[in-house]
Amino acid sequence: MKFNRRRLILGLYVLALIVITELVTAHLRLPAWPAFVAWVLFFGEHMSPKRAPHILIGAAAGIGLVMLAPIVIGLLAHLSGAEWGRLIYILAAVYAIFAFGEMIPLVLNNYTFMFFTVAGLALAAPNPNPQLWLLMAAAGGGLLIGATIVIGRIIGAPGAAEAVH
Repeated sequence: MKFNRRRLILGLYVLALIVITELVTAHLRLPAWPAFVAWVLFFGEHMSPKRAPHILIGAAAGIGLVMLAPIVIGLLAHLSGAEWGRLIYILAAVYAIFAFGEMIPLVLNNYTFMFFTVAGLALAAPNPNPQLWLLMAAAGGGLLIGATIVIGRIIGAPGAAEAVH
């Protein structure tokens, strides 16, 4: 096993970004999780800058689907009851992500599905605020991803192709 000096340095910058994000979001009483989820997904894409728009727009679309849910479920509840209305909405949203993802991959993709699922679960947490989550995913996630790209270029961290192995 060989240590990559640039990856070790990038790791320290990642730790610094975590500390900064935690301090700022705690001070401003903002949820950090949407930004961190977007950032983790970026790392899952081997830090490929080309995937950043898909992650951030997919995040916004997924949370947007959660924000749209009460309206649509309310309408469906008149036809089929609340339980079935909720289930029909979830099935329709997931189907749309998969069925139309190849047509509009920037909007409907795996990241949309991830954020739709996680934000849907987060609604059960105290004081849910999907509008703020959307902002934090797009702006906070964008800042973390952008900072990682810049730092990676400055220190010469391996690109997406090199990061795979």
